[in-house]
Amino acid sequence: MNPLWQQYIQILNQVVKPALGCTEPIAAAYASAVARALLGIKPETISVQVSDNLYKNSMGVYVPGTGKIGLAIAAAAGAIAGNAEAGLEVLATISPAQVAQAQDLIDAGKVKVERTETEEFIYCCVTLKAGEQEALVKICGGHTLIAEKRLNGELVFTADSTQTTATGSICDGIDISIKSIYQFAQEVPFDQIKFILKASELNGKLSDEGMAKPYGLEVGRTMKSGIAAGIIGEDLLNKIVMLTAAASDARMGGANLPAMSNLGSGNQGIAATIPVVLTAQCYNVTEEKLARALIMSHLGAIYIKSHYPPLSAFCGNTVTSAAASMAMVYIAGGSFEQSCFAIQNVISDSSGMVCDGAKASCSMKVSTSSSAAVRSFLMALNSQNVSGQGIIATDVEKTIKNIGKMILNGMSSTDVTIIDIMST
Repeated sequence: MNPLWQQYIQILNQVVKPALGCTEPIAAAYASAVARALLGIKPETISVQVSDNLYKNSMGVYVPGTGKIGLAIAAAAGAIAGNAEAGLEVLATISPAQVAQAQDLIDAGKVKVERTETEEFIYCCVTLKAGEQEALVKICGGHTLIAEKRLNGELVFTADSTQTTATGSICDGIDISIKSIYQFAQEVPFDQIKFILKASELNGKLSDEGMAKPYGLEVGRTMKSGIAAGIIGEDLLNKIVMLTAAASDARMGGANLPAMSNLGSGNQGIAATIPVVLTAQCYNVTEEKLARALIMSHLGAIYIKSHYPPLSAFCGNTVTSAAASMAMVYIAGGSFEQSCFAIQNVISDSSGMVCDGAKASCSMKVSTSSSAAVRSFLMALNSQNVSGQGIIATDVEKTIKNIGKMILNGMSSTDVTIIDIMST
């Protein structure tokens, strides 16, 4: 196989993977589970230090299997019941009795969570103590990237600095562009990318769950009621918005089902998947073409997001939906040029959407960006596109660089302000 294509597949396998629950609190649960395995006994106290961004994205989201919100329950649950070998599915087997044990630790004042100053956007350090024994696990750069382990003060593991590089730089040193992603998705042997169909399965189950039960704000179910009442129609746009939002409703509402995540985000994994799957159903394409479209969507999203930090004041659903829109054009038989138009259109439409933490209302942002994806792909098929206006350049690659520049240089103070508002 083309060595470059092998690198693309490696990127996908590294950051498109199942995640149970919002990845920020799950990072704390994972660190606690690893620390518990190192400690070997049930902890008496738990101390958690996290970066501002990880703190922001953990304040309002349910931890799956617990029915509770926040970092304290995530860390305590990880220490009591977490599977240190399960990565982002660390809490998949937690029981009600174990949740009660975790809550007992919190109620007794034995779990302490605090923000810490760090240059890392994703940072979590968990210390467990039992008697004279102490275990410390530090994660940075990625939700499951362990940087350091200590037992009773002695260093037992340290990662190479290249292994704890922030996930936002995952494409560094690799020859990658929208054009090369498009070509790769069309030409790579089907058997090499068939794995991506698992995203359709996992995120589809979350969507079904969100439609069947009252999670969060019930955005998806509310739209279904509107269709039943004749207020809105069940066209492709509304179906995509409804079912994509329903998956996010379930995910943010604590459903005990994994999402296929994209670069550390379950919601963005949903946004990269469900609109593409529903468009494929509308156009009645083959399983192979769906797989190629999902590769285009997921890898395109990863590439665009590699231009800025993994956590910021920018809602990443925007660029994820831009990549999904590109894939939707491909499914509909559009050209590469029209796929680029779709990316430009989505970014122009919804790039002002800020991230104010992970919470139930994320399903509304997912629905907003997915709606933009549908409008933009329809415009692109008609060769209508935003070009040379605002941050949108005449070339899609320059637009992507502009987005990165806007977030890196222009939104850092916005992020600080959002976190300060949420913390008071």
